[in-house]
Amino acid sequence: LGPDMKTCASAPQIKMNAMLETPELPAVFDGVKLAAVAAVLYVIVRCLNLKSPTAPPDLYFQDSGLSRFLLKSCPLLTKEYIPPLIWGKSGHIQTALYGKMGRVRSPHPYGHRKFITMSDGATSTFDLFEPLAEHCVGDDITMVICPGIANHSEKQYIRTFVDYAQKNGYRCAVLNHLGALPNIELTSPRMFTYGCTWEFGAMVNYIKKTYPLTQLVVVGFSLGGNIVCKYLGETQANQEKVLCCVSVCQGYSALRAQETFMQWDQCRRFYNFLMADNMKKIILSHRQALFGDHVKKPQSLEDTDLSRLYTATSLMQIDDNVMRKFHGYNSLKEYYEEESCMRYLHRIYVPLMLVNAADDPLVHESLLTIPKSLSEKRENVMFVLPLHGGHLGFFEGSVLFPEPLTWMDKLVVEYASAICQWERNKSQCSDTEQVEADLE
Repeated sequence: LGPDMKTCASAPQIKMNAMLETPELPAVFDGVKLAAVAAVLYVIVRCLNLKSPTAPPDLYFQDSGLSRFLLKSCPLLTKEYIPPLIWGKSGHIQTALYGKMGRVRSPHPYGHRKFITMSDGATSTFDLFEPLAEHCVGDDITMVICPGIANHSEKQYIRTFVDYAQKNGYRCAVLNHLGALPNIELTSPRMFTYGCTWEFGAMVNYIKKTYPLTQLVVVGFSLGGNIVCKYLGETQANQEKVLCCVSVCQGYSALRAQETFMQWDQCRRFYNFLMADNMKKIILSHRQALFGDHVKKPQSLEDTDLSRLYTATSLMQIDDNVMRKFHGYNSLKEYYEEESCMRYLHRIYVPLMLVNAADDPLVHESLLTIPKSLSEKRENVMFVLPLHGGHLGFFEGSVLFPEPLTWMDKLVVEYASAICQWERNKSQCSDTEQVEADLE
């Protein structure tokens, strides 16, 4: 019995020892879990930029009567821009939401599509939307709008902006970039390019002739910002009847931007690939109109360029092999130099507001020296630089879900209305001075 009793007594002892040892494993395991959670939270905080403060936009301008009036009349210029708390401080998420979703609960403004036959046989189209209310100054004001790359009037961010502008008394004319609408065939071997102003100019001329009493507010988004600024600077006549111009999220110089677009910093190389892929799809959808055997192509455009297009992974490759040849440029450098608005900005004399976001992943910070420098030299220029907003995002909201209307939509309309009021006040003052002079 002695040995048996010893055996029976050792079993509970072994069990007891095991129970005393096992708590150490969960403690180690919990430590690993805690470290993993901490690492994930750190990545989330860094990626979402949660520690970044909210603040009013940085403003660059010269002290003048106009700038003082704008600061007084445009509260958004001095008010804190507050993006959605969870994700709104990430320029990448703001940009991705704009690119994929456009806007939330977008309205469907009703308009009429207009067709213009260009001198080279191309068919340009734009959509015309009448105002839904009386303008604050009671005048006939038309916004002529140029969307971003490969965009058109049916894009959600354009629909949201147009609806808001209509409700504030603006007629809106929105250019559809040549080749961007999937249901409109090209009628010449040419599509929209980075800085071609022909179609935008044709739309503006149509508005001027159809509405001889209207005044114009010129608005451009991204690539459209380059086009409208270049258009205004090309000739003084293009600025006739123009009250002001607003450019949002453009890069100002394609020549300087091309180097940054090949860098992986801020994932610009990835964005470059995505935009190039989209451009390839659009070009190939018009394959017959651009590369067909019956088409009278530009002399520099060859069949081998189509094969190079299939393997292109950047916008620069597409521009070099196809886009520059639509207008006969000899090199990509020449194309970017001539088509960028940077060399035309100093020729714009109407009030000009340039808007960029500091966290825009597509526009490198080095490019922002262009509008900063311009605003230091020209009294008509104001450069607005909020900390957040991404590329054409500028969503607002409390915690998670964004509002349908963005900070950008409200700022453009607020600025335009302030300029209209400024011009009205100037006109009234000059009329009063004239009456006083006549009485004397």
